[in-house]
Formats: sequence, C-alpha cells, structure tokens
Amino acid sequence: MSSISVPPPKCLQKPLTVPYRHMFGPGPSNVPSRILEAGANPVIGHMHPEIFEIMNDIKSGIQYMFQTQNKMTLAVSGTGHSAMECAIFNAVEPGESVLVAVNGIWGERAAEMAERIGARVNTIVAPPGGCFTIEEMEKALSKHRPALLFVAHGESSTGVLHPLDGIGQLCHKYNCLFLVDSVASIGGAPVYMDQQEIDILYTGSQKVLNAPPGTAPISFSERACQKIFSRRTKPVSFYLDLSWLANYWGCDGKPSRVYHHTGPVTAFYSLRESLSVLVEEGLENSWERHLKVAEYFHAGLESMGLKLFVKEKRLRLPTVTTIVAPYGYDWKEITSYIMKTHNLEISGGLGPSVGLVGENDDRVPICIIQTHSFLPVCFTLDVFVVFQVLRVGLMGCNSSRENVDMVLAALKDALKHCHKSKV
Repeated sequence: MSSISVPPPKCLQKPLTVPYRHMFGPGPSNVPSRILEAGANPVIGHMHPEIFEIMNDIKSGIQYMFQTQNKMTLAVSGTGHSAMECAIFNAVEPGESVLVAVNGIWGERAAEMAERIGARVNTIVAPPGGCFTIEEMEKALSKHRPALLFVAHGESSTGVLHPLDGIGQLCHKYNCLFLVDSVASIGGAPVYMDQQEIDILYTGSQKVLNAPPGTAPISFSERACQKIFSRRTKPVSFYLDLSWLANYWGCDGKPSRVYHHTGPVTAFYSLRESLSVLVEEGLENSWERHLKVAEYFHAGLESMGLKLFVKEKRLRLPTVTTIVAPYGYDWKEITSYIMKTHNLEISGGLGPSVGLVGENDDRVPICIIQTHSFLPVCFTLDVFVVFQVLRVGLMGCNSSRENVDMVLAALKDALKHCHKSKV
C-alpha cells in the first residue's frame, strides 16, 4: 500500500505558461526585460554582505525618489498594504486619535487598519473625484487633535491627485504626524518628502517603478522616529516592527545586523534595477513624461465624446485615469472585450467609484395633461443615473503616446461592438 494518500497533481506535471498582456490597468504594470533579468540573478543569502550592499543601494534610490534625507528609509517585504500597515502599526498606539482623509478606497482601508489596532478613528470624507481644502484639513485637525493624519496622494480608485502643499506644516502646528500613501503617484507626479514635511511616506514596487509586486519602499522622518521609538507598547506586528526592520536595513546605526526575516533577495534585485531605471531617466523627466502622456490621453478621450471622472484638471492623477463609461454600457463587458480582442487590461471602478449615482448633463422635458382642463403643464427634470467608471493605468514604461493610441483604439472598438442598453 502506498504511504501517501494524495497523488501528484497532474497540473504540476505540465510546463508553466504565462501569456504576455498589455497591463494598462491600475497596477501591476508591465515589467521591462531589464528588470525581469535582474530578478533572475542567482539567489544568495539574505544576510550576506553583497545583499547588504544591494539594500544600501535601494535605500539611496528610495531617498532620491522620495526626495528625502531620512536615515530611516527601507523597503518592506510585501506589497503596498504591508507598508500601510507598517506605518500605522508603528506610529499609532491603542487609544490614540487618528484622522483619515477619505476620498477613495485607500482612505477607507487606512481607517480600518487603525480601528483594528484600537485607535480612535475620525474621518473627513470628500465625494469621489474630489479632495480637501487646507481650511477643511485645519478644521478637522483642530477638532480631533489626532496623533496621525492619513492622506492618499494618488487615489487610484477615483483617479485623484491630492494636493500636499501646506498639509505637513498644518499637521506639525497641531503636533500630528503626516502619513502619505504614494503607491499610485510616486515617480509619476511630484512629491518632496522633506520639503512638504511628510513624516511617513510609502509606495509599492509594481506601478511607476515597473518592478514585480512584493516590495514596498517606505521612509520615516526624525519626528516620526522619535514617537515610534518612545512607544509605551510594542507594535502589534512583529514582522512589521520598525525597530527590527531598521536593524535589518542598517538604519539604526548599530555595527551589526540581526536576523529578523528572510528578505526576498530576488525581489530586492528587481527593485534595485527599477530604481536605477528611474535614476537614469531623472525624476523631473519622469514627472513631465507622465503628465504629457496623460494630457494626450485625456484629449483623445474627450475627442471620442467620453467624459473624465475627475472634472478638475489639476486633480487628475497622471498615472491612473478614470473615465465615465458611456451610459447604457456594462463596464465588465467593455473590459472583457478589450482583454479578449486586444490582449489589453483595463479595469472598472473600485470602492467608492463602483456604481456611482450622479446627475446627468441632460434635462428631460416632461408634459402632464391636467384632467380637469386638458391643458398641458410642462417642465423639465434633472436626470440622475447610476454610472460606471473605467480605470486606465499608464505607468512607468507604459506611459507613452503609442500606448495611449493603443488604448483609444481598443475603447473605440469596444464601444462599437459591445451591447448598449436602450433602457
């Protein structure tokens, strides 16, 4: 009788096949061959001196990308969510007040993470596609006196680029740390961590950086470190405990590094190479390229008669564009058709941008015949409809006019062939 009861799976006796696709959704983006090849280098030990040298290179690249001199700069072994939790779990203790500016799903998630560790969470909420004024920020800071304020700079669920200038100074006026999510924006729109007085800034590897998902750059100001390293309680997560991560990344000034976790060394190779690509192009050139390509894309969409979800140009995220799907179309059918016919990924709404109710531009004329006089009474009504959002991400190497033309052609084809409801 065999000693095993579960037979070898037949699916694993076949070679792995992965199709190539144009990854033009909100992430991950396509990975250039140069970065893929970097990740295919030989695996060496996560505590070897050569790995420490690579990690030091990564720190320097993140400091450049974030425009910061912070010593406490590293990459969390995980996706952007792990960096979000690393920031909140280390900076906030149970019972402390946290203020979250919610204008999309990432604010919603930050609020939930803070609630899970026992923080007193207050939110200010902007309508999808909107943002907050400095006056609204100060009013909320003055009212709630939080230990931490969260803002998503690039809100990929709604396509909003939230202004950052002046918020850090306001936070420090009220003795509050300023935490910024730049997962969808870093490298594609200007961020100046030190200049804008951002205390904690994080991003992900899989968007503008064009590296595979799995590493999350993060940086902490001296002010943030003072609060974190004078905590009364230990952070809830051992894996994300900054005191351990700081030592592994050589950020704590100690002469030797102690084992904390097995770092994903091949992911470090890819991240280092992606930062090298950014350095070669130059931050300002990358910002300018993403803006010009986004403007070209937006003009093309409007020439097709399509509407952009974010009405104010200054608030449009250059990396992820949100489009109002034409009335009567099903976004799932559009995205499925484009994937099947053009081998191209775009996506629908996420969180607050799913199934939005809004006012249509049209006004419907209504005439009612009065029963007693048979005279018509005519008036118009505003039409409110449930509309759907499409999201297109053109990030890093994907941000080009050629790719814009490809997306526009795919959208035109989809709107021609997909079913349009007449109801």
